[in-house]
Amino acid sequence: MSGTGTADRTAEEEHGDLRRSLGFRDLVVYGLLFIAPMAPVGVYGTLDAKSHGAVALVYVVATVAMAFTAFSYAQMVRVVPQAGSVFAYARAGLGKEAGFVAGWMAMLDYLLIPAVAYLFSGIAMNSLVPEVSRWVWTAFAVVVTTLLNLWGVRTAARVGFLVLAMEIVVLLVFVVSAVVVLARDGAERGWLSPLSGDGTQGAFALSAVIGAVSVAVLSYLGFDAIASFAEEVTGGSAKVARAVLFCLALAGVLFVAQTYLVALLDPTTSAQYARDPGRQGSAFYDAVDSAAGTWLHDLVAVSKAIGAAFAALAGQAAAGRLLFAMGRDRRLPRALARTDSGVPRVALLCAAGITLVAAVWAARRDDGMDHLVSVVDIGALTAFTLLHASVVGWFAVRRRGGPVIWWRHVLVPVAGAAITVAVIVEASGAAQVVGALWLVAGLAVLTAQHARRSPADEATGR
Repeated sequence: MSGTGTADRTAEEEHGDLRRSLGFRDLVVYGLLFIAPMAPVGVYGTLDAKSHGAVALVYVVATVAMAFTAFSYAQMVRVVPQAGSVFAYARAGLGKEAGFVAGWMAMLDYLLIPAVAYLFSGIAMNSLVPEVSRWVWTAFAVVVTTLLNLWGVRTAARVGFLVLAMEIVVLLVFVVSAVVVLARDGAERGWLSPLSGDGTQGAFALSAVIGAVSVAVLSYLGFDAIASFAEEVTGGSAKVARAVLFCLALAGVLFVAQTYLVALLDPTTSAQYARDPGRQGSAFYDAVDSAAGTWLHDLVAVSKAIGAAFAALAGQAAAGRLLFAMGRDRRLPRALARTDSGVPRVALLCAAGITLVAAVWAARRDDGMDHLVSVVDIGALTAFTLLHASVVGWFAVRRRGGPVIWWRHVLVPVAGAAITVAVIVEASGAAQVVGALWLVAGLAVLTAQHARRSPADEATGR
């Protein structure tokens, strides 16, 4: 017995706790960095074409839709305040197998979304300094942000706050410039058209707006990463819940405001974007350039380049916490649960290595961005669906959270699950195939783990 006790103590020392050092502001910084305040810039043209010009309405509806998921996160982080987020919630509400599946699917999202952001930063920097290959800029961004994450979550949050402040200032400059241009020259489209459509593709169609929402909700991926820091926040898990809800609400306001304004400035109609998909990617920049001049175009582009790298920093930090939690639970190699001065450096380095390979591979291919973007969202949406199910499992089925409040513990999560499933159905065929293959791989790993479980693991329920 004494030998076993010594081994257990040694294991605890090697796999220590995370350091509690984050406040509410730090959580909001991480959430907004991962989301990116100007996330609609890259998808504005696509959404305008899909929604027949009602692009601001798309973000109103998308904010409401994602509020269901944010609410479920807020419910579970209060009762399961652990690193790993949806992995821990599904494990508690649905069982350890469902927890593994949720964590496995979230891993696909958390490891590849930073790769997309790093690639975006590399492409932007290459456009400014074309003498340096974009894969070199991409790798440089990975190295710099990884070093900040290894330095500690508090230090990374402080630097991230400065970058976020810069992004907010650029957004405010855009808003003020847009208002000045609109007051001086008037709007290119009708003042209500961003909410009702521009009429160039026929009458207002709700189905077109809903179809665009399936793309717009992807702009919000990242607010959920806040829950991954539940073991590093001071003052209790209620602070994490408030930060999740606050980030989503603030992002919604910013997204609606900027898409409303740029739609009014845009001389190109939604029908023209629909006929010429090649113009959709640069639609936001083109509208700003034609209305306010090249200087604002360049300012927004530089802000996006820097902001993308730090969005990846927040994503990498969240990925490290997910790997740490799954390693601590022995669902991934135990070495991932090692901490050094409260920092999960092994997990962070593992996440950084995978992201670096994916980002540099994509940066060296002309179609690399398309390949990455097509698969990053399926993992998150599947994990969100299991999150909603875990709320029902914890509160309504297992009745672990006191009296059941049906609208809170059943109605909202069921509606949220219906939304995430609908978005998965609307995803591209390639993304669905990759998601299915990743799920099959996870189930194979789970089966292998069951096959080699020891009697001690059976006794502890691992």
